Amino acid sequence: KGEEVTCSADNNKELFYAVLGGLGQFGIITRAKIALGPAPTRVKWLRLLYNNFTEFSGDQEHLISMNERKETNIANYVEGFLLLNQPPLDLSFYPEADKPRITSLVSKYGIIYVIELVKYYDNTTQQHIDQDVALLVEGLKFVPTFMFEKDVSYEEFLNRVHSDELALRAQGLWEVPHPWLNLFVPKSGMSDINEGVFKGIILKQNLSAGIVIVYPVNRAKWDDNMSAVTPNEEIFYVVSVLHSTGFDKLDAYEAQNQEILQFCADNGIGIKQYLPQNKTLEEWMSHFGPKWETFKQRKQEFDPRNILSPGQGIFN
Repeated sequence: KGEEVTCSADNNKELFYAVLGGLGQFGIITRAKIALGPAPTRVKWLRLLYNNFTEFSGDQEHLISMNERKETNIANYVEGFLLLNQPPLDLSFYPEADKPRITSLVSKYGIIYVIELVKYYDNTTQQHIDQDVALLVEGLKFVPTFMFEKDVSYEEFLNRVHSDELALRAQGLWEVPHPWLNLFVPKSGMSDINEGVFKGIILKQNLSAGIVIVYPVNRAKWDDNMSAVTPNEEIFYVVSVLHSTGFDKLDAYEAQNQEILQFCADNGIGIKQYLPQNKTLEEWMSHFGPKWETFKQRKQEFDPRNILSPGQGIFN
């Protein structure tokens, strides 16, 4: 109806949860209130290199479980990505003297898995930050001597993606197509993803993958009332294949994305796409699974004339 409505988990909560992950089908968010917390001043920013996927994923899951166990010394940020034996190999984070041996490691194994681990600190915690970091990495199974650390301001860490943007702009790789593929993958399927997708498709095809991000999340952090859908396992992984390419290679990258999706379907890996591009009603019903009936009922309640986001083809 074009009315402006305020909603939250307590007020107009059905609309609130519908809009979260709702693909723009129920309303347009014009203003949001987001809880803030105290900002630290400094960051210990680590990258740990692995040549074994099982040890890489096991350590990631260990790190995110520390928060669930309410331990006092936890990582403030955990992510992961691949270093692939494909040009261009971005080693800008690492000391100049170490770049040759990192390159050699990548060449030897084809794929090196990197955990990005961050610990915040300020003046009140500065005196024991090194001890905290040492305890965090104790027992982790990264390749010995292949742990690298930077000490940066909190602002510099938060602004790191802008630095990546500037680098891509300098290479002419910003105002170009970005045929990205973002997946939520159940933990049980990650071994197949490593062998069949990372090695069997991305590395084998040698299309210059760009950035491939891989990290686990705890499903308990997601409220099932939301429209967003995730795999039905306690831990699932975010796998993001972030391509930048000219129009001349766009078809090849899109074909690779479809091959990855087909591999997941053929092997029964219960993935969910983030921002899916389904073409049929059946595909949308499969995507939402048990949430489909709720999703459909919310559409009838909040946008019965199918005005919002018709281009996705979900309801029209």
